Amino acid sequence: MSIEGRSRETADKRVRLGMVGGGEGAFIGAVHRIAARMDDHYALVAGALSSTPEKAMRSGVALGLAADRVYSDYEAMAKFEAKRPDGIEAVSIVTPNHMHAPVAMAFLKAGIHVICDKPLTTSLKEALSLQKAAAASKRIFAVTYNYTGYPMVRHARAMIEAGELGELRVVQVEYAQDWLTEKLEATGQKQAAWRTDPKQSGAGGCIGDIGTHAYDLACFVSGLTLDSLSADLTSFVKGRKLDDNVHVMLRFKGGAKGLLWASQVAPGNENGLRLRVYGTKGGISWEQEHPNQLTFAPFGQPPRIISRGTGSANAAAARVTRVPPGHPEGYLEGFANLYTEIAAAIRAARGGKKADSAVTFPTVADGVRGVAFVEAAVKSSKKNGAWVKV
Repeated sequence: MSIEGRSRETADKRVRLGMVGGGEGAFIGAVHRIAARMDDHYALVAGALSSTPEKAMRSGVALGLAADRVYSDYEAMAKFEAKRPDGIEAVSIVTPNHMHAPVAMAFLKAGIHVICDKPLTTSLKEALSLQKAAAASKRIFAVTYNYTGYPMVRHARAMIEAGELGELRVVQVEYAQDWLTEKLEATGQKQAAWRTDPKQSGAGGCIGDIGTHAYDLACFVSGLTLDSLSADLTSFVKGRKLDDNVHVMLRFKGGAKGLLWASQVAPGNENGLRLRVYGTKGGISWEQEHPNQLTFAPFGQPPRIISRGTGSANAAAARVTRVPPGHPEGYLEGFANLYTEIAAAIRAARGGKKADSAVTFPTVADGVRGVAFVEAAVKSSKKNGAWVKV
């Protein structure tokens, strides 16, 4: 059954959701709220949307939250919501990177499920601590690598799992943008400012912001596990404290090789996420800016286009497809697919059960993997591209 067919639940079954971060002027907070509401599985009932009390209240009121459930302190929010009989069941964390770990830890300790934006944390040590805390709490911990929610990404993953590409040999992934080609952070632009600040973003700039998306997509689709890497991280814009362009060579366990390029200084590119995977029987190619088609090239045969919503798409794609072919599904729908999958897991957890095996979303383990990738790449680059075990 498609997500659309499973979407409408009665109001009392909705997951009671809170949010930390994402107040007025924040891009990703609005994206998470739209994704959470798209299939009507969540009700946003509380938030610590800003650390500034006045801004937090303005943001909460604008979203229709009750005044007594608008907080300027996430620790107070975790404490008081945990005590309420109608308190939140899950929290979405959409803050800058450096706040992910403390916020997530506070809500795990309060017994609340966590949905965290990527990268999971700014250090592997913090990420491993969160993984341990999540296991101890027995709460769901999801990380929103949202591109794993696209139907044709799910289709590609199922193809590889079924052996349709044969033994994998080559994985190439890139994510190219151009918005930081000039020193935008010097103008006071909020999104650029925190992403280029090591205190808020961590040791990785471009590699943490979009490189982790590319890496997660490559691993999610291929099913491969990275063994080691050789990285060259560059800050092309004068005075920029973090990398804005990344080249990484990848060696996967089992012998497959890969290449990852991520850049935020590539003029002419907006959100150019592209994945190509090649095996002994054929290859596939997918582009985020044209998400409804997947190219499949069986060896020795003409390439063919597989389209979302048609009979050529497999069951893995069909279960996260909403509308008929010709009606594009993209970024927001892919994000919403993750939220719907997470809601299914939370509902199952209400009864002490696990969700159906088809329910798929990135977990804290995927978040840890992403942080380990960033740390290894930074380490390799500082050693002039030396190969580093991950």
